[in-house]
Amino acid sequence: MNNITVDVAVIGGGTAGLGAYRAAKAHTDSVVLIEGGPYGTTCARVGCMPSKLLIAAAESVHQIEKAPQFGVHPTGDIRIDGKQVMGRVKSERDRFVGFVLEGVDEIPAEDKLSGYAHFVDNNTLQIDDHTLVTAERIVIATGSRPAYPAVWNELGDRLIINDDVFEWDDLPQSVAVFGPGVIGLELGQALHRLGVEVKVFGLGGQVGPLTDPEVMAYAEKAFQEEFYLDANVNVKSMVREDDKVQIDFINHASEEERFTVDYVLAATGRRPNVDKLGLENTPIELDDKGVPVADPFTMQTSVGHIFIAGDASNQIPLLHEAADQGRISGDNAGRYPDIRAGLRRSTISAVFSDPQIAMVGESYRQITERLGSCGCFETGEVSFENQGRSRVMLRNKGVLHVYGEQGTGRFLGAEMMGPNAEHLAHLLAWAHQNQMTISQMLDMPFYHPVIEEGVRTALRDLNAKLHLGPEMIKHCLDCGPGC
Repeated sequence: MNNITVDVAVIGGGTAGLGAYRAAKAHTDSVVLIEGGPYGTTCARVGCMPSKLLIAAAESVHQIEKAPQFGVHPTGDIRIDGKQVMGRVKSERDRFVGFVLEGVDEIPAEDKLSGYAHFVDNNTLQIDDHTLVTAERIVIATGSRPAYPAVWNELGDRLIINDDVFEWDDLPQSVAVFGPGVIGLELGQALHRLGVEVKVFGLGGQVGPLTDPEVMAYAEKAFQEEFYLDANVNVKSMVREDDKVQIDFINHASEEERFTVDYVLAATGRRPNVDKLGLENTPIELDDKGVPVADPFTMQTSVGHIFIAGDASNQIPLLHEAADQGRISGDNAGRYPDIRAGLRRSTISAVFSDPQIAMVGESYRQITERLGSCGCFETGEVSFENQGRSRVMLRNKGVLHVYGEQGTGRFLGAEMMGPNAEHLAHLLAWAHQNQMTISQMLDMPFYHPVIEEGVRTALRDLNAKLHLGPEMIKHCLDCGPGC
């Protein structure tokens, strides 16, 4: 058994782990990065980048199908070559992973340890059966993995997760997607547009990450108009028959229906990879899901010299959040015991469906839990169905809700479904992080004709409801037509 003593040990070589390693190295050269699986972030390998490649292919098909509405009629039938689609997805995916690996290759070999870490005590990690690492400070950045009911394992190789989709050489004929969250909606809609027969099933009625019931209801209806979606399905049975899976369920007409598919895609959430770390050998405080409790500004756990970052922390499982948490935890591990609060940005998230879904700042649920009992907030809204630029592009689906605080007029957050929601969300997130009021946001410039004019309409509606601006009028004189 080898024995190594270091100042900082970072467990995990993904986005958070790499960020933590680099931040810790700014304070000490005695840092080791421990990785048991392949290097390369979840985002690059099986997450945001390959999924966007599949979505881009699906969008190209959708634009051709929509062209006749503009009076443009493509000749001949649309032919989708699944092998070419997946070939590009994998080729570009590998290119993105290559960029990450180039960064990993720059890390000195003596700073990298291959194997899975297990806590022996507060300061000792055993790496497989070959190395004991004694570390003064430790960063847990072990990421997460898909979670689904164990009984589904009976489906064998007919059960897949999003990782498996990006290893396909060709597109299948049919897929049942379980989980209408971010992954399920993105992949389900993309596969549908690429000619795969798709049904999306969920439990409990949740659609995407939305918490505003009106925005969620709009999103559910919009998706159901394009593909089969039941966010609270009653599945009677799901069994494997040869190389197929037969799913018997109660459909929207309250009738029992059978859907026979090539694959069942489990998109039912992810769980932090902390259950096999031997945390029981430490006094670290865990939440009710077995995840270490950490200060969101310092990423410090209840054991002062142990930090946690990224998906493993179960706080906000997004790449930019993992990168921020990695830097904060690595910086504090490197400078320990001089602990400092790191910059935490306003929350922003997006679902790259069509229309897109986005959330900024406090969610509707968080605001109602904090202010709902006193009626201390209002909601401004706009529909994109008649918004000028949206109609011009035939992308006029969606609704935006913005929330503001009574008295102060401060912008609290937003939930939306609509065209270019990823861009609208960035504008709103910048305003939220700068703690702007609705009036200050309305003082900002708005060009014409742009989708962002819809944001102004929602803000004006909110300002009026907060009694800080004039009542809304049907056609404002400074907007131009269709704003």
